[in-house]
Amino acid sequence: MVCRDCCCGTPKLPGVDHEAQTTRLSETVPTRITDCLDVCDQANVVVVQPSTEARAAGARPVWLGLVNDPDATEDVVSWVRAGGPGLAPMPPILDLYVFTPPRRQRAM
Repeated sequence: MVCRDCCCGTPKLPGVDHEAQTTRLSETVPTRITDCLDVCDQANVVVVQPSTEARAAGARPVWLGLVNDPDATEDVVSWVRAGGPGLAPMPPILDLYVFTPPRRQRAM
């Protein structure tokens, strides 16, 4: 899942080729474009979802922030192609991008 809304994927991050990143991800791995994920300070945000099999075994989504260069995008692509969370070890370089999103407050 790739955030493309108010900060992610916009000119607010100059020098980042957002279209190339989105195209690369979409052409190589299952990709869903989403509206704002409410973690704008981490733009560009990519959330790598585990497969159904991996989720059943306990794997959870991995949130990656500041994914703003082609090398980071390639690391994400390689990991997803290898199986992603729960099925393939995350490349150590991606540790630099992992963050825990704040819990969203539910409207009452």
